Amino acid sequence: MQHNPKQTTLIIGGGIVGATLALKLAKGQRPVTLIDAHLHLTASDWDKKISQRDARVFALSLASIELLKQVGAWQKIAQSARKADYTQMQVWQMNGIGELKFGNDDNPTLLGSMVEPFIIEKALYERFDDDDISPFLTVVHGQKVVSLTWQTDGYHVMLDNGDTYTAKLLVGADGRASMVRQQAGIALDTLSYHQTAICGAIKTEQPHNATARQVFLDDSILALLPLADVSDEDKANPQHWQSIVWSLPTDKANALLQLSKDELAKEVAFASGYALGDVVQIESVASFPLNAQHAKQYVKPNLALIGDSAHGVHPLAGQGLNLGLLDVVALVAVLQQDFERCCAEPSQKSWADFATLQRYERKRYANNAMMMHSFSGINWLFTNQFAPIQQIRNEGVSKVSKIKPLMQFFSKKASGI
Repeated sequence: MQHNPKQTTLIIGGGIVGATLALKLAKGQRPVTLIDAHLHLTASDWDKKISQRDARVFALSLASIELLKQVGAWQKIAQSARKADYTQMQVWQMNGIGELKFGNDDNPTLLGSMVEPFIIEKALYERFDDDDISPFLTVVHGQKVVSLTWQTDGYHVMLDNGDTYTAKLLVGADGRASMVRQQAGIALDTLSYHQTAICGAIKTEQPHNATARQVFLDDSILALLPLADVSDEDKANPQHWQSIVWSLPTDKANALLQLSKDELAKEVAFASGYALGDVVQIESVASFPLNAQHAKQYVKPNLALIGDSAHGVHPLAGQGLNLGLLDVVALVAVLQQDFERCCAEPSQKSWADFATLQRYERKRYANNAMMMHSFSGINWLFTNQFAPIQQIRNEGVSKVSKIKPLMQFFSKKASGI
């Protein structure tokens, strides 16, 4: 079946970043179609998913929260009570001196919020059918793109069910293995850390007190991130569940993954220095290899990449999704400028010309590259076992922790605002 190209923007990828872009454009009354390879979930499907705790969690910055508010999703997340706000961040070295602590004990203020992925997705998807969104948004569920063809005025896209779509602007939001990026012939720089991350949900003896923690060990990095309380039992004794991300050399990670849950729980508690006492329960253990990647370009005529399709970073700072949502903010801003110019000067080129997309690339490319290399550098610095490097690192952390303006600067950068 052939669809008329009513829409001016076609987004491939219905994850959090792609769905947020779709809502942001539709809320601005810009026609958009979202192609999501995942099947449409019914209300009962969602109820089943949210009845369980997801060990994964996204550390949403203040900038990301603001964007989700703008598209009407954060309000739903807040109503669900499935978020864990944090007002402090604590970073320390197990065998070093000094620690970095962000946040004020006497006057706690929100630094961000930890939210499970499917809670964010549910809030976004629920907005698709709202009256202010649905007239401008078409969502295609459960179909994969089989071919992309660039034409002089846009892209022709065919799905595996034979349906075709034509769009002035094609946006790739289809993840690290992006088919859109590959089909567009955009090369990729990659960096393997030769590390594997172990993730899971843990229940600790002591409460986390709305604090995100990260400890640098001799050759690994362990993060403990607050999780929302799910069951009535959790809520009666709150703030004991956390998500862990433990980045280790791959051989050590593989050895830990052979342990029983009780044995692994003991290893996690020991690695944290018993910061919150024993780990009394662990569930949903999983692992994934760690690498960084960066597309050599974000745009081509009539095409833009956002989120993991364009860049992927080390998880040590929890900034991957936040960087993708900042891509959304930047892309919508330049498209809005383009739209306003076209309306004021009808003789000008239409929506999303190449110069517009290049402005988006200039806004985001250098920043994302800097963040990727910064995280790589921090990972190298804190897992390097060369004695002189360790000494410099220890002294540096101790001195930085005492410089209040510098700590405030780091806190502001982490917030994304």
